[in-house]
Amino acid sequence: MSGPELTVTLSGGSTADAQKIVRALEPAFGPADDLPADDHATVHTATFADGTADRLAGTPQGHLGHLSAPVTVTVQGTPKAVETASDMLSRAFPVHDQGSASGDQERERQLLLAP
Repeated sequence: MSGPELTVTLSGGSTADAQKIVRALEPAFGPADDLPADDHATVHTATFADGTADRLAGTPQGHLGHLSAPVTVTVQGTPKAVETASDMLSRAFPVHDQGSASGDQERERQLLLAP
């Protein structure tokens, strides 16, 4: 697959919440192309480059703290990347699965992360 392996879209919560969520994915995907930084944004997006999902999907990095508010997270990419991201997020935060959609080569899942 060319282009990003995984795209993460986050709405709700603060910029600090978005950064915590992106950092929870780093053990499996490496650093995101850009860490959410705009305090005035209502939606944050992070992408993880192609090929980084081959990293060991161990445990999330340390204790990331609690979120300040519920955050809706949409993960989109290859089926393997989406499953890995969903697993990593469920280890780091209370997660409610809100559904998924599958295409030929891509998958999308929406999760609600609780504070």
